[in-house]
Amino acid sequence: MAFSADFEKALQVGRPPNIRKLFPNSKALIVSGKVVDRAMAAKGKAIAMAANGRNYFVIRGVLQAAQRANCPVIIEIAKSEGGQKAYCAVNYWNMATIVDQLCNELGITVPVAIHADHYGIKNDKDLAAAKVEIPTMFEAGITSIAIDASHLPDDQNLLANLAINPFIPAWAGLETEVGEIKGNQGLSTVAEATFLIQGLNAHGIHPDWIALNNGTTHGLEASDAGIQVGLTAEIHQALAPYRVNGAQHGTSGNSSERLRQIANQTATTKANVATALQMISWGLEVNDYGNAQLDAEGNFIKVPGEGMTEELWAEMVKYATDKGWKKGDYKNLNLPFENKLLAQPAAVRERMAKRVEEFAYKMFTEVFNAADTAPLAIEAILTAGSHDLGSRASRVEDPARWTEAQIIERAKGIGGDKGPAGNFDD
Repeated sequence: MAFSADFEKALQVGRPPNIRKLFPNSKALIVSGKVVDRAMAAKGKAIAMAANGRNYFVIRGVLQAAQRANCPVIIEIAKSEGGQKAYCAVNYWNMATIVDQLCNELGITVPVAIHADHYGIKNDKDLAAAKVEIPTMFEAGITSIAIDASHLPDDQNLLANLAINPFIPAWAGLETEVGEIKGNQGLSTVAEATFLIQGLNAHGIHPDWIALNNGTTHGLEASDAGIQVGLTAEIHQALAPYRVNGAQHGTSGNSSERLRQIANQTATTKANVATALQMISWGLEVNDYGNAQLDAEGNFIKVPGEGMTEELWAEMVKYATDKGWKKGDYKNLNLPFENKLLAQPAAVRERMAKRVEEFAYKMFTEVFNAADTAPLAIEAILTAGSHDLGSRASRVEDPARWTEAQIIERAKGIGGDKGPAGNFDD
């Protein structure tokens, strides 16, 4: 296919050094997450999909949809999905290679960021391991990362973000998080969010996104309570001087209308979509909320002739049943069944990806208002003349007032309800 002059220029200057080293002859415009954020901000009231690539078919379908919608996209995987204890075959270390191969095969010309989502740091051991592991992820093609120390108290969350930042390239997209994702429990507050962002700002760290606990859950949503738009808007407004946008987690379980409200009423430029894409690729019936539907017996509904073969689905259900898994545990089928999914006939593989494409295209164009933002992303690259777009923000806080001792003391006055204890991994 023909490539535009602007695309060719962006390809020359816009790919980060790790991507150029890994894929020297590639025509895939893999970029920093900052590029995608800037494109959404330039259009206004637009959100980029961050698609959790739990399987090959999700990645393929989302890339095809992004090309159709002419918008940049983020392909991501979380630590639980694709870290050292992964439940998916796609992981931190092979995701960029999969994306690069697909972009070249499919002739994808929209910019694509490779995001390490929910890189969790829960204790000192995790922090020490992160200093070794995170560089290996960037060596493997990651171009953006979410540091999630939200499980820790506010002061330790901030200090963990400060400690790990030297191991993240300055050009990379950066997300930080406050408040664990616990549904309507332990909701994030203005005080917690401003404390984290001000402390980072004082040390010259300017995240592109902040993720909040604003009412969502990961995985299968049991209620329609969902995202609290007003709370999100209030926190984003308080953070406006620090030029940080929002990352919306847990979109499955929220209606298209609720997600449109997030786009229109908040400073959100990134929204994670995970469980819905997995279920759609498999061929399960999914409603507007992205929730897989259940029949009268409480079983998932497999749509005949959609997604994987009926025989393979029956095998997966039996596997899960034999393991005693509940519906929320079906995500663990990804790793043991990826190769069986790839071994299906070409027509079946194609319909799996096509089903994802149709869903994602509708999200891009009718919900997230992201259509035709690819030229804005390329313009940002060409204006910078570099893969490194720099920070949108500048330092406004006094570092002398944000020493470790002062951070610990300041955090005592934040208060807030952290919600119930427990394992709230994505």
